[in-house]
Amino acid sequence: MGNLFPVFAARARNAEVWDVEGKRYIDFGAGIAVVNTGHSHPKVVDALKAQLDAFSHTCIMVTPYTNAVELAEKLCAVAPIQNARAMFVSTGAEAVENAIKIARAATGRPGVIAFSGGFHGRTNLCMGLTGKVVPYKKGFGPFTPGIYHAPFPAEYLGVSAADSLDALEQLFKSDIEPEEVAAIIIEPVQGEGGFYPVPEGFLATLRKLCDRHGILLVADEIQTGYGRTGRMFAIEYAGVEPDIMTVAKGIAGGFPIAAVIGRQAVMDGPEPGGLGGTYAGSPLGCAAGLAVLEVIEQEDLCARALQVGERLVAGLERLRARYPDRVGDIRALGAMVALELVTDGDADKPDAALTKALCNKAVESGLILLSCGVRGNVIRILAPLTIPMDHLDEGLAILEASFEACV
Repeated sequence: MGNLFPVFAARARNAEVWDVEGKRYIDFGAGIAVVNTGHSHPKVVDALKAQLDAFSHTCIMVTPYTNAVELAEKLCAVAPIQNARAMFVSTGAEAVENAIKIARAATGRPGVIAFSGGFHGRTNLCMGLTGKVVPYKKGFGPFTPGIYHAPFPAEYLGVSAADSLDALEQLFKSDIEPEEVAAIIIEPVQGEGGFYPVPEGFLATLRKLCDRHGILLVADEIQTGYGRTGRMFAIEYAGVEPDIMTVAKGIAGGFPIAAVIGRQAVMDGPEPGGLGGTYAGSPLGCAAGLAVLEVIEQEDLCARALQVGERLVAGLERLRARYPDRVGDIRALGAMVALELVTDGDADKPDAALTKALCNKAVESGLILLSCGVRGNVIRILAPLTIPMDHLDEGLAILEASFEACV
């Protein structure tokens, strides 16, 4: 594994992290969109302590426990899927893997279509779905057969919604007939790919295409879910109901649990015992998950995400006004915010070197900042939704000063 920064965390609270040498950092990464409710939220900590006093593990497939049932019920209630059912696993990659298993079992079809630039995990099947070779797929093939890719409609990169839909139709003509496709999987906003949101209307059109051919639509909400975009799930902006959703990251405030949520008719596709895992639905993760949902509701974090996003965009626009030739684009859906860096103001001249230098300078100055993008030139901001506004402004000031030092 690689490590982005030589920072060894000793403790963290909300949007602040202190390393083993006592240095303080503002966290604009949130453990890659995991601690949406902030580091060590008191309600999450209290829930975990209470669960530890009771028991830590029995295996949900052997002797189940009530908080798993309660969390599943609450997830099905908040998911934009009618008559939903949920099952638990441990990681986002497991959630995606099981979503594809469920889709294949429910349809009796083998094929799966994903999109270029998408990231869906690091297991063999998930690497096959992921639409970026370096570093996720290089040297690890061959991958699971039956997986196909279409271009993701990223308008800033010159790929329109029409281009993407035309490519899907061409795929049906040249590579696999639609009657053999079990599922199409898509991120409503690409994460690792560069924080590109799907264009307005694209998901609705994709839903119609899936319905026409009996294909299941899978929404990967692992990075976009849990209030990050200003809605509980990003696909809600499109008004589209997926057949299956995958959730992880923000689900439990830093504890490893993930879920697949889907229509009952779809989720009942596998035979009993076909899904599961030793640590699936950990009681600690379920306890934390219930606390996270309570915090999101009580603190109205979806609305807070919009406020955080507006504040971030305002700060980044000030930066673009000063450096219009280096800031190519600013994208935001709620508190999922991206800054695309280029040379000469040209979208076709990505500046990966400046992006890397900015992240390194920021962490030296006390700001944890992450990059992403198929071209390595996007700064992504994933501050906890609970971040105090003065800490948000402090982080923006460090970002601006670090940018000035790097250009």
